[in-house]
Amino acid sequence: MSDSSDQPPSLYKAREPIFPKRVSGNFRNLKWVIMAVTLGIYYITPWIRWDRGPNLPDQAVLLDMANRRFYFFWIEIWPHEFYFVAGLLIMAGLGLFLFTSAFGRVWCGYTCPQTVWTDLFILVERWIEGDRNARLRLHRQEKMDARKLRLTLTKWVSWLLIALATGGAWVFYFADAPTLLRDLVTLNAHPIAYTTVAILTFTTFFFGGFAREQICIYACPWPRIQAAMMDEDTITVGYRGWRGEPRKHSEEAANAAEQGDCIDCMACVNVCPMGIDIRDGQQMECITCALCIDACDDIMAKIGKPRGLVDYMALSDEPLERTGKPPKSIWVHAFRPRTIMYTTLWSLVGFALVFALFIRSPIDLNVAPVRNPVYVTMSDGSIRNAYDVRLLNKSNDDTTFRLFVTGHSQLRLQLEGTPYQTVDITAQGMRLQRVYVVSPPNSDPALAERTELRFWVEDLSNGKRAYADSTYFGTGD
Repeated sequence: MSDSSDQPPSLYKAREPIFPKRVSGNFRNLKWVIMAVTLGIYYITPWIRWDRGPNLPDQAVLLDMANRRFYFFWIEIWPHEFYFVAGLLIMAGLGLFLFTSAFGRVWCGYTCPQTVWTDLFILVERWIEGDRNARLRLHRQEKMDARKLRLTLTKWVSWLLIALATGGAWVFYFADAPTLLRDLVTLNAHPIAYTTVAILTFTTFFFGGFAREQICIYACPWPRIQAAMMDEDTITVGYRGWRGEPRKHSEEAANAAEQGDCIDCMACVNVCPMGIDIRDGQQMECITCALCIDACDDIMAKIGKPRGLVDYMALSDEPLERTGKPPKSIWVHAFRPRTIMYTTLWSLVGFALVFALFIRSPIDLNVAPVRNPVYVTMSDGSIRNAYDVRLLNKSNDDTTFRLFVTGHSQLRLQLEGTPYQTVDITAQGMRLQRVYVVSPPNSDPALAERTELRFWVEDLSNGKRAYADSTYFGTGD
């Protein structure tokens, strides 16, 4: 029998908890500002009011699933206009490609929800348990005494409250926020609302409090895709090894004629939320949050060395810096063929969306021919085709619409149930109207065959029109 030493090694490495050290500096301050702004937008937006008139929601941003409508301030998106949402998603993807190719994983390091909430959870953890060394001692303490229990429960409860606020804020985007809050508190909300809040509360609590960097490394696909977006001209966080090596207090430095600026203090490693050593080169786990830059610059200032040992840089600049020449301008790196292409595509999609938004009609018309039967011969010899016309009034006022048809001068339009050619539709309302297109007896022989025609609808209050094309079929004789 073989002993346990003959067992194959595990394919998975056990997680080693990371306790980032507190750091101060320009990039840390920038992350605080971005955190405050993004969280403020997320929590406050559902409570912003926007007057759209009577019988319409006054919430500025609302995804109205019941009425299949999306409201964004003065913009209103209907279900058949989903191409606006698709366009925004394309713009988001192109924007991510653009910023990654220019500045590395700045999205991951500063504005990704996982990063923002993890930063917030670490901040709360630091307030309760202390900085890195205190948290390490508490983690390594095997005995669960009263102090450790109190600190742990306080931390978990704080995280849970943040997670609950996160899940609660999300559901407010799908219903009137004040009404839904009252229903949630009084236990009168729909079970779906409670289920959604519970799921988002749990995921936020687990992802931000426990999984943290594991989500970025294993669950998120972007670290594996980013390499295709970056090249040697991408500005990203790096270590100037030519300047830092050999490190002081190392065996190589003791035998070297000159020592590098790096004193191997591990400050850059201790502040990293991913637990990596930037001095090992570019790594998939690095989210370019730049906290290692702040930590290293602080150490360099204390030992009287110039900042920038760890810095935002491009790999293509290393040969220039080794020879003492200044690196290329940031604009040279930022504006190169790849980023210009992404910028152009992003701008074209944005321009197309804005153009489509401003030219869209407040009237929507859809025509469905009734082909069972294809035509009906009336008692007077006229030939009639039937159509179902769906009219949508996207304006905020009750409106009278006139329908007519073009394509042949002898074709005339009849509306079922009324001798008139007008219909009244309420604000934001829809109406399905059966209409008939009739050719008179002894009409033009051309009408016996297939005839292309166009249905028109006109808003009598302002003259705006919309149309839809269809086909008229005669007897075929």
